Amino acid sequence: MKKRLLVLSDLWGIQNANWINLYLEKLELDYEIFFYDSCKLAEINTTPYTEENLHQQFVNGGIEKAVQNLTHLEKEEVSILAFSIGGTIAWKAGLEGLKINKIIAISATRLRHETNKPNTEILLIYGDLDLFKPSIEWHNQMDLTPYFMPNENHTLYRHKDVISQNKRIFDSFI
Repeated sequence: MKKRLLVLSDLWGIQNANWINLYLEKLELDYEIFFYDSCKLAEINTTPYTEENLHQQFVNGGIEKAVQNLTHLEKEEVSILAFSIGGTIAWKAGLEGLKINKIIAISATRLRHETNKPNTEILLIYGDLDLFKPSIEWHNQMDLTPYFMPNENHTLYRHKDVISQNKRIFDSFI
């Protein structure tokens, strides 16, 4: 029986996520995958479809709405692979009682604002050039060891060569 894996999109949702298929193709061999569009979970109005519009809606109640919807939809224990804002949604859902076996969050920079962590295994991956990644001090306070990918920025998870590297990391973690 395959392990159950939730995949949470980044801020752009499925609309701008052709790259997600590269993850799904690699992961579906080993995992039963359930994909969630973070925009839909958060009930975001994607018109206009701009980073500023989406970001403002997420930080002004969208994250909380997504957490509420995810915890309502998922009743079984899950592992989660999440990208950017999806990582924040997964983290907060864990704090709100979602039973999470493991979280892998890539480029989840908003976590730098968190002061509590969910009671689960957590792997955080960032590009070392991402200006908004949480500090080493934050990671130490959370008792977490981050994985920094050299010469990568915030959107590292969209790069084909990084996806292959991440698959090896996932397999050793999940």
